[in-house]
Amino acid sequence: MHDAPTGNPATDYSLALLTEFVRLGVRDVVLSPGSRSQALALVVAELERSASVRLHVRIDERVSGFLALGLAIESGRPAVVITTSGTATANLHPAVLEAHHSMVPMIVITADRPTELRGIRSNQTTVQPGLFGGAVRCEADVEAPHGAPGEPERARELARTAVVAALGSASGNPGPVHLNVAFREPLSVAVPPDAVRASSVPYAPAVVPDAVTVAGRPVIELPAGIRTVVIAGAGAGPEAEALARDGGWPLLAEVSSGARFGPNLVVSYRELLGDDDFGGRIDRAIVFGHPTLSREVPALLIGDAIETIVVAPRGAEVYDPGRRATIAGAVVASPEHDPDSREARAWTGSWVFASRALREERERASDPGLAVPDLERAMSSDPVERGAFARAELAAVRAPITRPMLAEALWRFTWPYDRLVLGASRLIRDADRIVPGKRIRVHSNRGLAGIDGTISTAIGISLASRAAADAGGEASGVTRVLLGDLALLHDAGALLLGDGEPRPHLQLVVGNDGGGTIFDGLEVASTAPEASLDRVMYTPQHVDIAALAAAYGWHHRVVRTRGELDRALSAPPAGPSILEVPLDR
Repeated sequence: MHDAPTGNPATDYSLALLTEFVRLGVRDVVLSPGSRSQALALVVAELERSASVRLHVRIDERVSGFLALGLAIESGRPAVVITTSGTATANLHPAVLEAHHSMVPMIVITADRPTELRGIRSNQTTVQPGLFGGAVRCEADVEAPHGAPGEPERARELARTAVVAALGSASGNPGPVHLNVAFREPLSVAVPPDAVRASSVPYAPAVVPDAVTVAGRPVIELPAGIRTVVIAGAGAGPEAEALARDGGWPLLAEVSSGARFGPNLVVSYRELLGDDDFGGRIDRAIVFGHPTLSREVPALLIGDAIETIVVAPRGAEVYDPGRRATIAGAVVASPEHDPDSREARAWTGSWVFASRALREERERASDPGLAVPDLERAMSSDPVERGAFARAELAAVRAPITRPMLAEALWRFTWPYDRLVLGASRLIRDADRIVPGKRIRVHSNRGLAGIDGTISTAIGISLASRAAADAGGEASGVTRVLLGDLALLHDAGALLLGDGEPRPHLQLVVGNDGGGTIFDGLEVASTAPEASLDRVMYTPQHVDIAALAAAYGWHHRVVRTRGELDRALSAPPAGPSILEVPLDR
C-alpha cells in the first residue's frame, strides 16, 4: 500500500495504521460510525473504494463485534473493528470476551479523547484504556497524533504488533487486541483519492508467522492396553477423530466439535457415560477442545480413577474440571498399540453398537417421525403391506415438528460446502443427543456459551465463506442457523443490513416456543411457583416474527409439519431469510 500525507495528524496516522493492516493480510473491517473515529472511517472508505478491504458498516457496536468474530472464525484472519468513544466501546465487550475464550483473532480500535479531555467529564469520555481487562492479548493507549516526525512509522509498528498478538504467532494464544487511539481536533480531512492505492505486489494472506505451536507443551505417547475414550468439545477439530481412529478408541464428540464423524463415533455418549458397564470402566480420557454440552463429561473427568490428558496446542486457559489433568501439546498412540486387536475392537465396538441401539430406541419411543422407513414393506408384493407403508410415510410427512425432528432435518440438509451455526439454546442439546456422524462445518459460540451475537456471528461466517469462494476457494453454499426465539430477539439488531452492505445467503431457523424453555430443565422448575418461574426465567414473548422480518427486509416463512420443513430446507430463498418453526413448550 501507499499512503501520502494529508497534513492532518489524525488522518495521516489513520492512513499509516490501516494501510499497514492491509499489507499484513487484514481483509475485513467492521465500522460503527461516530464523530471521534471519523478519520479512521474515512480512510477505510477509501480503502474499500480501492478494493483493498471489505468494509461492513453496522450502527450497533455489539453487532459489529460479533460480525467481526464470525468473519475471523471463517477466514482465520483477524478482522478490525472500529468504534467511536464512550458507551460504543463497552458494547464490544461481549464479543471480545467470546473471542478471548474461543481464541479467535480480533483487532479492536476504539477512538478516544486526548489526555486534556479525560477526567473532566468531557462529553462521551470514559476510561477506555484497560476496558477489556485480561481478555485481550495486548493493548495500547495511543496518545493523540500531532504530526511529529516518526508517527506514521510508529503506527505501522503498532499494526504489526497487533497482528502478531491477535494471531498468537509468538505466544500460541490467539485472541483479541485493543488499540485505544486518541484524536485531537481537527478530527480529519477528506482523504485524497490518490492517498491510498492498491499495491502492485500480489496480495498475500499474511506476512507474519503462522500460529502453529504446541505452546511449550509436550507431545505424549499413549501406552497400549488402557481402556481409553477420546472426548471432543467445541473447536476440537478433525484431529480428535484422527486420534480416535488411529488408536481404535471410542469418540465422544459434541455436535459443535468439528469431529462428529468417523467409524468410532458414539452419539449416545451421555447415557453410556452414566452406565457402569461403559463409563464405569474408563481408565483414560483424552480431551480436545471445550466440552460444554453435558454434565456427564465433567463428572467423568472429576473422578479420581480417571487419567485425564488434555490436548491444548494453543491458548492459556485449559479445560480441566478435575484440576489434575496432564496438559499436552499433542498426543500419539504408542507403536505397540494395535487398534485392530481383539481387545481394542471389543472395547470400541461395544460403545458404538450400544450407542446405535440407544439412538434407535429413543427415536422409536419419543419421535416416530425420525424412524427409518420400513423399505421391505415398500417393496412388498402384498398391496396391503405397500398401502400400510404409504400411509405411514404420509403420516410422517404430516407429523408436527418436534425439537429432535428439527435438529435432525437441519443436520440432514447441511452439506460440506454449507455452514451450520448453532445458537446457545435448548436446540443445540437436542442436536447433540441425536444427530449422526457427518463431516460438515459447524460452529457455535461456546467460549462463553451466551445467546448474544448468534445472528451477527453467522452473518460474518456467511460473508467470509462467500468471499473465499469468490477469490477461488472452495464452493460456498448456504449458512444455516439453528436458534431459539430469545436468541433471535437478543440479536435482532443484526437483521439491519444497510445500503451498500452485501446480503448473506443465510437461513435463520428459529424454533419458536414462546420463551426460554431451556430453563424448564432446571431442578428448581419442579418446586418453584410456575408464575414466578415464567416471569424471571422462561420470560414469555409473543413477538410477530413475520412483522420483524418484514421490517428489516428479510424473507419469512412459517412451517408446521415435517414435509413443509423438508421443502423449506431443501430450497432456501436467495439472500437472508427466517424460517419460523412453532414448537410446543
